[in-house]
Amino acid sequence: MSSTKPSCRHAFSAALLRAVEKDERIYVVTSDSRGSVTVQGLATRFPSRFVEAGIAEQNAVSIGAGLAKAGKRVFVCGPASFYSSRCVDQVKVDVAYAHSDVKIIGVSGGVSYGALGGTHHSLNDIAVMRTFPGLQVFLPCDAYQTDALTALLAASVGPAYLRIGRGPVPEVYPAGCGTSFRPGTAPILHEGTDCAIAAAGEMVYHALGAARLLEAEGIGVRVLDCWSIKPLDIETVVQAARETGLVLSVEEHGVYGGLGAAVAETLVQRHPVPMRILGFPDEWLPAGSSPELFRHFGFSAEQLAGSVRDALEMKGRVRRSP
Repeated sequence: MSSTKPSCRHAFSAALLRAVEKDERIYVVTSDSRGSVTVQGLATRFPSRFVEAGIAEQNAVSIGAGLAKAGKRVFVCGPASFYSSRCVDQVKVDVAYAHSDVKIIGVSGGVSYGALGGTHHSLNDIAVMRTFPGLQVFLPCDAYQTDALTALLAASVGPAYLRIGRGPVPEVYPAGCGTSFRPGTAPILHEGTDCAIAAAGEMVYHALGAARLLEAEGIGVRVLDCWSIKPLDIETVVQAARETGLVLSVEEHGVYGGLGAAVAETLVQRHPVPMRILGFPDEWLPAGSSPELFRHFGFSAEQLAGSVRDALEMKGRVRRSP
């Protein structure tokens, strides 16, 4: 883990360009968002395989589904806030129900558009997308993982939703580390037996930071990178619960319906343990940058460490000094 900060959206567009160069079946559709997705260069080099739908996300999804039914492998790209709300019916029917080979790429997810406020936040997208049968849902944490998942999606058949942020993010997986990612797996990034944190997206880095802070205090925190929210790595999640007895989830999403809900649904049926779901509250958030909102709502490494201490104290494992 280092402080290097490339952007996931730039990693995505670079990997997508490589895929387009190799596979003439791949088409890209955007909704007046080629700048946000950073695919201007791809559009210039491959104009015949690039479709600009304009400010019409519903049309973009349906166009993508139509191309897929004609034998193309389609990436429909644009702001996550719009693809998870404005065109839910098209995602449900044209993509998921029809099992179209369409990958929906939601950029500037979570609170990446923080300064634009609630209309542009996407804190409901995981909750929406994971309810559709057959639609996989992925949330990478850094540029390396985004690059690997883009290549995976370009080579796979079937519908999926990939959410990435907007700004530069710290490195979790060093470039060239050789880590491979398979849907339904959750890498264990830090070992521990006192509690487990299931994290996804940009929160993985902060969860790792919290684990390292607590390690210095003699508290062992297991950190799971739950990038594959659907399918979830049920075995690893249940094992973490069984071996630690306490699970926290943390995500750049509302507290309802996201990764925390997926983990809770798993554990309540397979191995119930005390659990805390850490996410954005059920309210319209103030405007602010991602770092400002993360800190305001308690997602820095130091604040997450405090949440772990509180949870452990409730279990009687940690006694605070007077």
